[in-house]
Amino acid sequence: MPVSGRLAQLALMLLTLASPCSHASAADNEAGENQAQSSVAAAKKLLAPGKQAQDFRLQAIAGMHSGPVELSQITGHGPVVIVLLRGYPEAQCPACTAQVADLVKHADQFTAKQAQVLLIYPGSKSLLKQHAEEFLQGTQLPKPLTFLLDPGLSFTKAYGLHWDAPNETSYPSTIIVDRQGKIAFLKISETHRGRSTAKEILAELEAKL
Repeated sequence: MPVSGRLAQLALMLLTLASPCSHASAADNEAGENQAQSSVAAAKKLLAPGKQAQDFRLQAIAGMHSGPVELSQITGHGPVVIVLLRGYPEAQCPACTAQVADLVKHADQFTAKQAQVLLIYPGSKSLLKQHAEEFLQGTQLPKPLTFLLDPGLSFTKAYGLHWDAPNETSYPSTIIVDRQGKIAFLKISETHRGRSTAKEILAELEAKL
């Protein structure tokens, strides 16, 4: 068989072999998207407004509080805004940086509404504090913001917000908990963007609390 004929035959064989893999990849992507949608739907059900927020205890490394912070111990002082960041999924998240900067800019307005803001930084236990400090870059968080670590994604998983995909940690989310410890507002982002802004959160505090 001429060389050109052999090459043509080889190319045909490769195309034939590649086709099932291509279909499998598309199927895997679709399955991943369906799984993500299912996970977010379950989280929205778990964290539906009106439900009691599950208590948690996390370590603070910057901001208003120091040491361990327990949700049930601070809700009586006013509403609590929980902002779940992405942590360090192979790199610092620029969308998280922008969101935190926006919240810091409106710190006085949160204080005026007697609301505390908990920024939760999830990740594996290894190097989590180091990555968190790199994220903060020495920033002194003003009251009423507090920066908390979520080692091993204990909070993230308990709240059903674990984004189980390569280079992901959590679905960026905002949860407002009222003085009775009940969820008053929930927003889950299924992408890296689409976060709650300070303006949106403040409007929710004004309308509901």
